[in-house]
Amino acid sequence: MIKVLVIYYSFSGQTRGLAQRLAVGLAESGASVVRAPIRPQVPHRFPIGSIPATVRKMLVTCFRQRVAIEPPPPDWRDDWDCIVLGGPTWSYNPSGPVLSLIDQYGEELFAGHTVLPLISCRGYWRAHWFGLRRLLRKVGAQVPTCIVFSHPVAEPWRTLGVFLKLAGRFPERSLQGRYPRYGHSRNQLAEAHRFGVMLGETLAAGGRIADLDFRTPIALP
Repeated sequence: MIKVLVIYYSFSGQTRGLAQRLAVGLAESGASVVRAPIRPQVPHRFPIGSIPATVRKMLVTCFRQRVAIEPPPPDWRDDWDCIVLGGPTWSYNPSGPVLSLIDQYGEELFAGHTVLPLISCRGYWRAHWFGLRRLLRKVGAQVPTCIVFSHPVAEPWRTLGVFLKLAGRFPERSLQGRYPRYGHSRNQLAEAHRFGVMLGETLAAGGRIADLDFRTPIALP
């Protein structure tokens, strides 16, 4: 049986939703799946709650600030056919808990494994992807491609809406219909499920993950 570990950190619940749907699709394809949330030592509050605090958070995450995490449990160190590593984009970078996981436990968890990043973002994901791939390869992981989901709202309303949501405001009301909802759509969650089935079937058939097309108009509208 194909064994897949789905590690993820979710600040606002968006990455968690994608990771769960991906895991369901993997299980439906016949894979054995373990879902593994990264847990900060001090839980982060969502929304952040004020405009000044949100600005400060955006500034420190620009410099890839690490966030202290709880040690991963022993069963994460099993022999996996694939490891999915999910997390949001924070100011163009991987999130602080994901960076801490790679810094402290990267070699023991990822060396010699195929790691497939799952990125939840507002829209600017390439710097996150390139930086994460470099860090994973540095600890010995094989990183064939990535899965990216961006929020399905047009700019500039997407950026403004995310900022206001983090600050504890209600952009769904204040932006006059230009920002219908925060986060990923139902169609994107269904697409994550489809990706899980596709990934599981490819692993079971001994195919190449690098050949899979995850950059669809639903995932990256």
